[in-house]
Amino acid sequence: MSVSDDQPPKLYAAQEPVFPRKVYGNFRNLKWAMMVVTLGIYYITPWIRWDRGPNLPDQAVLIDMADRRFFFFWIEIWPQEFYLVAGLLVMAGLGLFLFTSALGRVWCGYSCPQTVWTDLFVVVERWIEGDRNARVRLYNSKWGARKIRLRTTKWTIWLLISAATGGAWVFYFMDAPFLLHHLFVGRAPYVAYAFVVSLTATTFLFGGFLREQICIYMCPWPRIQAAMIDEETVTVSYRDWRGEPRGKHRKSAEAVNLGDCIDCAACVNVCPMGIDIRDGQQMECITCALCIDACDDVMQKIGKPRGLIDYISLTDEISEREGNPPISAWNHVIRLRTIIYTGIWLAIGASLILALFMRAAIDLNVSPVRNPIFVTLSDGSIRNTFNLRIRNKQGEARPFEISISPTEGFELKLQGNEASIVNVPADSTGAHKVFVTAKKGSLASKSELTHIRIWVKDTVNGDRVYRDTVFNGNQSRN
Repeated sequence: MSVSDDQPPKLYAAQEPVFPRKVYGNFRNLKWAMMVVTLGIYYITPWIRWDRGPNLPDQAVLIDMADRRFFFFWIEIWPQEFYLVAGLLVMAGLGLFLFTSALGRVWCGYSCPQTVWTDLFVVVERWIEGDRNARVRLYNSKWGARKIRLRTTKWTIWLLISAATGGAWVFYFMDAPFLLHHLFVGRAPYVAYAFVVSLTATTFLFGGFLREQICIYMCPWPRIQAAMIDEETVTVSYRDWRGEPRGKHRKSAEAVNLGDCIDCAACVNVCPMGIDIRDGQQMECITCALCIDACDDVMQKIGKPRGLIDYISLTDEISEREGNPPISAWNHVIRLRTIIYTGIWLAIGASLILALFMRAAIDLNVSPVRNPIFVTLSDGSIRNTFNLRIRNKQGEARPFEISISPTEGFELKLQGNEASIVNVPADSTGAHKVFVTAKKGSLASKSELTHIRIWVKDTVNGDRVYRDTVFNGNQSRN
């Protein structure tokens, strides 16, 4: 047995650097547009102002961790309303299932943060070091003054982009102008600096160096997508029945037996994952469709029909091999599976909108005091104590009236307040202690528990909410 036979198999392949060539076309333009839109939303959103009144923050989108609230323009979500956020996450998951079943990994190719920031870093790299051939030569050259200068310039710009990325993230959690000033003068919270540093480092590392390795080894979606796609899914594929056998020598006698593919490797050179789409469906493919743009450009130059590489489904191969014309992609996209996904997605969205507009502007929490459970007074009446937390979601202070039902035989009194009305400041929670007393003879039942209902009414607009609870005690023992 040789020494090499004793070596354990390698579980990780060394990274082969990928230098994608610049390409022009409809899909490349779509990726430019998605990059501008997504990065614009990410960087600009924390700076948008929204007037909510004098008592509330004016940042349009803010995750207020201190007061445990989420602001999104005119919408304010409290912790107990997190089901709205959970519903949005469910919609996002269903949307991902929908797009994957219809168009493959289209999310990965156009909207995934890893893809967007990698594209941005490649733009900087291409601007400084040149297109593919120049970058390959620079990578293979020895370190010298020119290589150090180009790499330092590139890495510096990458680091600035990464720092802006980490800084933009923390602006979602605190007033952006205020936090920006405190970050530069050294008075921001330590956790803000920690997040900026960690996100700067990960963006710099993931977008600049790991790139396709993140998609292949760290992201779980390439493995999950196999369960999401089927033979009707439209994804980027190579029409091998039209392109094979491939060959470059078009003027030779054997050229009449060749397919349309001239083996120019243009589709390989533009691929950000460094794969050859002509090898068939691969886990590494992110369906960015840049190979379509590259191949269409070559087909146009040599006078061949476009679409050698295209968005097609597995069923298209059977149909086209039989001589039928290409089927429209929409015939595959709109089918029972995608209609069901869309219907569920719309139903959840409609339910969330309905829940959003039907939610009350008052929130009430009632907690019985358990020590003691009840007190028997000298006149034979029984008293229970309850802690009330009234949350006023309005942008102004409101007076609230507290009452109880049934009213017969029960008396309600607030601690330190002769009246039954309390004032709660705008967009805040007021805590109050309430005494509920059952008059002597009103609890004729032998049960230890009597069901009661505590009401809170907004005296300005008449809105009412209630919480059911129990009154402890039994006067039949007296």
